[in-house]
Amino acid sequence: MENVNLDIIWNGCLVGDRKAQFELYQQFSAKMFGVCLRYAQSSDEAEDILQTGFIKVFSKCKLYDSKGSLEGWIRRIMVNTAIEAHRRNKVAFLESLNEQHHFIETNSGSSDENIHYQDLLRLVTTLPIGYRTVFNMYAIEGYSHKEIAAMLDISEGNSKSQLSRARQWLKDKLVQIENLTS
Repeated sequence: MENVNLDIIWNGCLVGDRKAQFELYQQFSAKMFGVCLRYAQSSDEAEDILQTGFIKVFSKCKLYDSKGSLEGWIRRIMVNTAIEAHRRNKVAFLESLNEQHHFIETNSGSSDENIHYQDLLRLVTTLPIGYRTVFNMYAIEGYSHKEIAAMLDISEGNSKSQLSRARQWLKDKLVQIENLTS
């Protein structure tokens, strides 16, 4: 969408225009749903996070200072909303590597085929919730361990441990997938 049209839509959101809010939602909902899905345990939970996030976008739109991209500001709201949902649901961030987790099946037909981006994202979504949250915040969103610890109310050491375990878990699953396709 052109920046001019987005500016018009955003200005409408600033004055509470429902049509403009709907247009902004239409513009960003698919991409933001993907962000929410990375943090959620189910698509239903991701939808709830998305809806709550957009309510915050519309109710706090006057806080956007036009520094940086509007999409980035909305994305940050979605990530923070997902983190709040985890806090509210009291997600445990001390899951064991020995717990049983869902096994990933790939669609790849030959061992010569590399795992595609979508396959990797699917794999990340199967991480245990504690690992996935820290992994997303660190590797994808770019937060430091100190920031993650503060946001999730855990220690920096716990954040580092969760990231290390997430990486190990992903590595183990990738090896399993490679063995299946060999």
